[in-house]
Amino acid sequence: MNFKELKENYRSTLKSSDTEETIDLCFYRPVGYMWALIAKKLGIHPNTITIASIFLGVGAGVMMYYNDLLINMLGMVLLVWANSYDSADGQLARMTKQYSQLGRILDGVAGDIWFAAIYVAICLREPHTSLFFNQYPWLIWVMAVSAGFCHGKQAAMADTYRQFHLLFVNGKSELDNSADLKKQLSETPKSQWFKRLTLTFYRGYTMQQEATSPSMQKLRREINQKWPDGNIPQWFRDEFRAASKPLMKFTNILTFNWRAITLFVSLLLQMPWLYFAAELTVFNFIMLYMIMRHERICRRFIKKIEEL
Repeated sequence: MNFKELKENYRSTLKSSDTEETIDLCFYRPVGYMWALIAKKLGIHPNTITIASIFLGVGAGVMMYYNDLLINMLGMVLLVWANSYDSADGQLARMTKQYSQLGRILDGVAGDIWFAAIYVAICLREPHTSLFFNQYPWLIWVMAVSAGFCHGKQAAMADTYRQFHLLFVNGKSELDNSADLKKQLSETPKSQWFKRLTLTFYRGYTMQQEATSPSMQKLRREINQKWPDGNIPQWFRDEFRAASKPLMKFTNILTFNWRAITLFVSLLLQMPWLYFAAELTVFNFIMLYMIMRHERICRRFIKKIEEL
């Protein structure tokens, strides 16, 4: 394979230039592509890479329990490694056409497990290293639970709007529908308990996305009714893409990279509680702003359809 073919194959593993984050393009995507090439040669399934990332992410959390900067830095390296695998599993799936609903669910769960381990580590660490949290150990757990809930909401909404944007970029997205998932769950035999369990949690996740983006959901329905064959006019796709694209930088902020940078800075300052504070303030503000802006755009395009 020459360099030109390698470059073209690499680009085919990316979702869209509209939605790719700069740090991902400069680091995680090239590194992930390298892992994906190795995995493809060895016949490794994308889900296997995702599971490996879970172990790396949990290991990172354990390293962040210790009040030792060198050990914390090792945890940072493990977390970066885990995220490079998170990039690789999607790139390998696109490279080998090994898409699956389970893979998408597992990919989302992996990141949640990484940060759950990190949150617990910080909560166990702070009462021993901070005089304030030594006196009020319950407060760090309240902050962690609140930040964890917000983290999940932020990531879910970033994924929602990014996937919806991809519908107008390439005509397809990975967005699911809770009604379809309910039907799929009812048709899954009870003997397939693991699949039923993952579908149950995934349906709950999808319902949460839908409840928080009512205008976007209405626009999805209007589009399906107006163009049931999926052939959305190019002018409509171009106009929505242009309106939605400026918001993609906010969806990127609410994913891994800026969250990890905030975590790393808090560890370097030996004040990991600052990460929870940022989740509860800065990241929540960005999420609310993103939701309001995107919902306003969707309402505008609903009117366009009604006027056709």
